[in-house]
Amino acid sequence: MDLRLNELKNWLQHHLKDFAPSVSTDSSLTIAPVSGDASFRRYFRVSIGGNNAPADNRSWIAMDAPPEKENSEPFVAVATFWRAKGLNVPEILLSDLPKGFLLLSDFGDSLLLNQLNDENADILYQRCMDDLLVIQSSFRKTSHPVTQPDTPQLFLPPYDHLLLRREMQLFTDWLVTKKLGYAMKPDETDLLDDTFQLLIHSALHQPQVPVHRDYHSRNIMLVEGDATLDDRDFQLGHLDFQDAVSGPISYDLVSLLRDCYIRWPKKRVDEWVSYYYRQATKSGLLDADPDQFTRWFDLMGIQRHLKASGIFARLSLRDGKHGYLNDIPLTLSYIESVSARYPELAEFRRWLSDVILPRLSQINSDTRNQKGRQKEHQKEPHSQ
Repeated sequence: MDLRLNELKNWLQHHLKDFAPSVSTDSSLTIAPVSGDASFRRYFRVSIGGNNAPADNRSWIAMDAPPEKENSEPFVAVATFWRAKGLNVPEILLSDLPKGFLLLSDFGDSLLLNQLNDENADILYQRCMDDLLVIQSSFRKTSHPVTQPDTPQLFLPPYDHLLLRREMQLFTDWLVTKKLGYAMKPDETDLLDDTFQLLIHSALHQPQVPVHRDYHSRNIMLVEGDATLDDRDFQLGHLDFQDAVSGPISYDLVSLLRDCYIRWPKKRVDEWVSYYYRQATKSGLLDADPDQFTRWFDLMGIQRHLKASGIFARLSLRDGKHGYLNDIPLTLSYIESVSARYPELAEFRRWLSDVILPRLSQINSDTRNQKGRQKEHQKEPHSQ
């Protein structure tokens, strides 16, 4: 029995009546699971009369975030602040932080990842980058700060040396050691230490801005409504921002354009980076030459992809979410291809190519063969 789901239903039944009078009995309320994320949070679509269509303004998203595992306060703080700055994030309609329950506005089911194609990618990514500039401009350090009494305030923790290093250590601990079963030699440990330090130095010497920290195609929605891509009046909706920090200006951009879930040709990515560079420079966020920014972008991507590959391995080994293993090859391929552009990363790239990638390929091959044998076994007739 799902005790938390029952508790959530009772909470919704009690509180939804305040602004949805048609909710009066259990039969009028429908709660259906929607896709979750790489955490312990769960999401449910809540609707009245069994109608799940979000466009009729009678559906919402309920978040179940067990307080012993997830702290929902950062989500509420960031959502409130960014909505006030004009970013389209879910409106928080109801909240009970001690219970870990939130009721949010519903953006529908149209993930950016599922809508992207060769024809619309330019306009969609430009809109994503325009929204990213809103995030990055949401607060700036000034010598004469002005605070309005009714303006929400936000403190973002720094994306500091310790956090950057701890994230990359996930690659070593969870992918290399636990998933691949590889015992690193002292010289390999030294090599990774030097590589990590290079990446950290690059990250900390960039302009520091608000960072979403998970700005990619599975956390951006095309909000359902009358607008279309053709009229360019569509809206994006942004999710999963509770881990926001103050950090490197290139972080969210590389998360978006070198997405762990979809890959684009280098020429096209370079064009999008150039678009962002021009807009960020015009807005006063960026004061660096294009070559310097490209280096920041490239090295930041390696840091993020090291972290992501470790997280994907951990999600499988610790949390039983094995689907993320399919995203590791693309994530590591980004690291390999970008490292090839920088002589100071040549030794690291050789190690990755000669030691890690073959082991990953072998494990993936063994897993596929094992699944194939299991399917064949299931097809065999059983004796009566």
